[in-house]
Amino acid sequence: MKTGEEISVELEPGKTLVVKFLTKSDPRPDGTRTVFFELNGQPREAHVRDASIRATEAEKRKADPNQPGEVGAPTPGMVAAVAVELNQPVKKGDRLATMEAMKMQTTIYAPMDGKITQKLAQPGLVVDAKELLFVIG
Repeated sequence: MKTGEEISVELEPGKTLVVKFLTKSDPRPDGTRTVFFELNGQPREAHVRDASIRATEAEKRKADPNQPGEVGAPTPGMVAAVAVELNQPVKKGDRLATMEAMKMQTTIYAPMDGKITQKLAQPGLVVDAKELLFVIG
């Protein structure tokens, strides 16, 4: 769609969505953009992969909820402090890290007993929600 272009999408008889394309952001190093649009007159935005550009940075891996040892960021924000080291044994409930977002701090706790087999978190790292921070084996 071109900037300012508006289309109607009929979902079923009597249900039509009106979508107006506003603009898109510059590409990010991971090959994604933010697309700004209106949906039935309400401003919206969506993060999408732009297939026409090549990513210069690897996509950040999300924690798999089906893998109990994978610990992801609970919210988007910045890692303020990391309390564990690689290969360190941890018990369920041990503090792994502290995150900051909008002047609020969130503590991330170990979901199980084990040993830190991967440590991707480091102070100052800005992360998205569910981005993988630790793996406990």
